[in-house]
Amino acid sequence: MKIYTLTGDDGTTSLSGGRRVPKHSIRVEAYGSVDELIAWFGLLRDHKENLKRRELLIYIQSQLMICAAALAYDRENSNSKKLLPDADCISVIEKEIDRMEDALPPLKNFILPGGNILVSYCHIARCVCRRAERAVLRLNEAEESPEIVNKFLNRLSDYLFVLSRKIGLELDIEEIKWSV
Repeated sequence: MKIYTLTGDDGTTSLSGGRRVPKHSIRVEAYGSVDELIAWFGLLRDHKENLKRRELLIYIQSQLMICAAALAYDRENSNSKKLLPDADCISVIEKEIDRMEDALPPLKNFILPGGNILVSYCHIARCVCRRAERAVLRLNEAEESPEIVNKFLNRLSDYLFVLSRKIGLELDIEEIKWSV
């Protein structure tokens, strides 16, 4: 199978099942933003500091792939296959957030992102996650999308923030508090 099909040269792409839509549609923007987030999680997984988190990061990427497929689902097309993330994907993330927070000092101020490249990557991924969440919410205003996708993205941004702090703690990186 060739990677290039020439079918997108007209500015359209296929939803699940084959219906063509503009590449700038809100649906494509939503699942494209999730796709970008998948790549950021891959970058986070590639760092040796995350070796012990590798399986969870792969799980998250897999659930995000399913989220993207759910967003590409075309309910108007009988050839489209409906996929949804695991019903417990949100609780998996919440348990990991709770576990990491148990080891962290309480947060009383906003902190400035940075201090280490991996910590910064977590913050960038968090911002991409929030953008994907906003894209899914825009899609949901126009047409229904699976509620679990938005909830999962919302929880993932929290996870990425806490992960940045946990990595900073593990690497003894000082958190710089933001003050005005």
